[in-house]
Amino acid sequence: MCATCGCSGASAVIRLFPGRGHGHPHRDHPPHGHGSGHDHGAGPDHDHEHAGAADPLAATQAEADERTVLLEQKVLAKNDRLAEINREWLRQRGVLAVNLMSSPGAGKTTLLERTARELAGKVVISVIEGDQAGALDAERIRSSGCRVVQINTGAGCHLDAEMAADGLRALDPPGGSLVVIENVGNLVCPALFDLGEQARVVLASVTEGDDKPVKYPHMFRRADLVLVSKTDLLPYVDFDGRRHAADVRRASPNALMLQLSATTGAGMQEWYDWLRRRTPAPQE
Repeated sequence: MCATCGCSGASAVIRLFPGRGHGHPHRDHPPHGHGSGHDHGAGPDHDHEHAGAADPLAATQAEADERTVLLEQKVLAKNDRLAEINREWLRQRGVLAVNLMSSPGAGKTTLLERTARELAGKVVISVIEGDQAGALDAERIRSSGCRVVQINTGAGCHLDAEMAADGLRALDPPGGSLVVIENVGNLVCPALFDLGEQARVVLASVTEGDDKPVKYPHMFRRADLVLVSKTDLLPYVDFDGRRHAADVRRASPNALMLQLSATTGAGMQEWYDWLRRRTPAPQE
């Protein structure tokens, strides 16, 4: 069980769905990633004496809390080390990796489908698709022309750096390309795990309400870009854009905010411009 959130991440399944990719191998790969999951070591044992303790259950709980904190620190420290290896590998290749996060149903896959179609021939895009089960989203992405890797996390509620390394190895992205990591739909645990990405994008749909930056501040705190999606539905939902923007600004003062609709295309050009400004030039 993952010490940070209680999920199980040890049984990730990875499947490659080739699209219109570059199709040539590279010899250099992230050096880690033999099997996915977290470091589940038990941590140091503690022999505490509680002489005269009035509540032995409270003492037992204190030991359990200390053990949980140590395990969480160990898991996140290992993940951060692997993330830095991913980041350096991407830097050396000249590949931009974007970690795309949101709650379930916010429109990540729809956004990527339209992005892939409209940037075809301009930017080479590959996708790491994270879901607990199934390959529906990977099939949708593949049909739009992208190479895509499906990572099923089982009971796990987030991707981690080791899973990302496995996905990068399977995709083998060329220099000057873009890799979008569509994380598992969840506003909690994905925010904790660095994957080695160069940018974090949070998709916030108007249909889920305007209170998410207040209820899930950590997700927004580290965002480089907040996309307010499904704006074509604004006339039909209760969404206070000014309140949402102010709450995002309090959580992440430096985050850029854009509004768009992947259905109508409104605002999509600003999203494309943001991506193209950050995607490295193709390597010779």
